[in-house]
Amino acid sequence: MSETTIVHTQERYAVRDAAKEFPMMVVLSFVYVCNAQCPNCPYNNSDIRSQYRDALVMPEHMFKRIADECGPFGAYIRLSGGGEPMLHPQAVELMVYAKRKGAKIGLITNGSRFAEGSLTALIEAGVDVIEFSVDAPDEATYTLVRPGLYWALLNHNVDCAVAIRERLKGKTKIIASIINQKGVDVAAAEQYWSKRVDKVQVRKYLTWGYTEHKSADPTPYLPVEERIPCPWLFERLNIDSRGDVTLCGEDIAFSEKFANVMEKTIKEIWHGPEFNHFREKHLSGHGDEISICSTCPDWQYRSWQYNYWKVIRDAEQRRKA
Repeated sequence: MSETTIVHTQERYAVRDAAKEFPMMVVLSFVYVCNAQCPNCPYNNSDIRSQYRDALVMPEHMFKRIADECGPFGAYIRLSGGGEPMLHPQAVELMVYAKRKGAKIGLITNGSRFAEGSLTALIEAGVDVIEFSVDAPDEATYTLVRPGLYWALLNHNVDCAVAIRERLKGKTKIIASIINQKGVDVAAAEQYWSKRVDKVQVRKYLTWGYTEHKSADPTPYLPVEERIPCPWLFERLNIDSRGDVTLCGEDIAFSEKFANVMEKTIKEIWHGPEFNHFREKHLSGHGDEISICSTCPDWQYRSWQYNYWKVIRDAEQRRKA
């Protein structure tokens, strides 16, 4: 099924069945350092990282507390936001810890900071998804969209991850992610990477309120005027390196934080009055009365059907085929 044939809405909206007790996904701003200068990155177009000078990486005790809570529910811990997760000095150790506790791990990486030993450790531990941000079909394009990184190294590490997974007969899904942006031949990129990985995910270009509109396909998933509820409020929770929680990943500066995981449990926050208030606003068609939602440039690109869960299913099906 192509992206153009997917229905992005559904008949009724509510907390997803798998998230009724605990969020399906806990998205971590795990680090605020990066070794790339990608022009489309909101962190490279803002002063957010400078605001986290006191918390450039998530502390071990905080991550383990989060993992301890996610484990019993088999929730995904998604390492994303802020920078390159593999620059965290304890990245491998902490992901292995989370897997031992029963959590699922979805790692988003630029693919530049792996050694064979770290890839082997992650795949041996059963890390569920390693998602490489590739964004290009060739070296020339890659140099433009991901300056500071190296095409040959990316290819080597992707191929190495797949080879290790096959050798170990592991279950880790290897995914390539491509942002649909101007200057990138997305069809060529999809063709190139589909020969190497389990699944190629084509993403909408998001501005996060910080970057220029450079989308090669600005067609919305959700009709703006209908104010269909944003699915993120009904499946995931976002935590920064200080433990602060915000209602949505769109708030990458965590300017509207309303709780902290060192003061309340994730489950308490998920079922708390603040989060329920935000959901009720969206369900009643008044989501635009929430400050950050009222100015969100990317709400229209959320989909109830074309999402992380579909990417995982597609990757699993391709591996079984």
